[in-house]
Amino acid sequence: MWKKESVRGFAAVALAALSLGQGAAARAEDASGYPSRPVTIVVPFGPGGSADVYARVLAEKLGRETGKSFIVENRPGAGAVIGTQFVAKAPPDGYTLLMMSNTQTVNESLLRQKPYELMRDFVAVAPVNEAPLVLVVRSGLAPKTLPELVRQAKAAPGKLNYASSGTGTPYHMAGELFKSMAGIDVVHIPYKSSGGARTDVLGGQVDMMFDAVSTMTDLIATGKVRALATTGKARSGVMPDVPTMAELGLPDYTATLWLGILAPKGTPQPIVDSLNQKIAKVVQDPATRALWARSGIDGMTMSPAAFTQYLNQDIAKWRKIVESAHITVD
Repeated sequence: MWKKESVRGFAAVALAALSLGQGAAARAEDASGYPSRPVTIVVPFGPGGSADVYARVLAEKLGRETGKSFIVENRPGAGAVIGTQFVAKAPPDGYTLLMMSNTQTVNESLLRQKPYELMRDFVAVAPVNEAPLVLVVRSGLAPKTLPELVRQAKAAPGKLNYASSGTGTPYHMAGELFKSMAGIDVVHIPYKSSGGARTDVLGGQVDMMFDAVSTMTDLIATGKVRALATTGKARSGVMPDVPTMAELGLPDYTATLWLGILAPKGTPQPIVDSLNQKIAKVVQDPATRALWARSGIDGMTMSPAAFTQYLNQDIAKWRKIVESAHITVD
């Protein structure tokens, strides 16, 4: 005969097992019926930028796919920290998502006092798309090719300069990666926006900048700036005549603009997987791919596990540049 203590112990274990089973069943049920109400995609940048634009494209198509509303909410500020922190603190139920860019992976080493850690407080859901940058120089600058530019920079350290939309932005980090891999000293001039940086390169006040391919296409075609190289793994479909940095002597150089979706840590895996599949369907849609391709943008698809690995690698890549270049923000 069992002692009372044994009976109580068995009952406690059985009750715990039942609770776990009910919890798992509830999570599975939530995933099978997800979403049952509106989902918010938080963009930690201002309206009109690429993250905002493609978050709205994604929201519209996911809404059409699921029959539920996906709402874009802009929460800019503090170098994307405000919106990112908001999502980090949101309930992990799949109803508050973050549209991130590689700004956040740079911030992991650039902003040491931020109130969250990307890989601790979020789970990777899915990438969305990426686009290469193009290195352009003012029309009056002597070098006509990337090797010529590197030779001039080495012959006169600190004499050339390049503009960016601000410290830690993808445009800035592309320049720092270039400096590191080419072994040159080029002065960084940060602006408050890419528009201001672009204006001064066009006006001849600054020597060069890395900028979005889609933005620079017409300016290059009309001779207002000169394209030396693009920054993707392969040539851009909208600039097929412009070689990549890797082709011109900088093997493994890549510095793209990319976007992805994260969710708060603890979001049930079935919901993460469901979102991943739905986003992949949007990205792989032939009409979407054709539309994006006209702007030099490529869709990205990865499993949550593969996207997690991608994020970790990107964080490590930019940490090396931030630390070796001693990049800081005020």
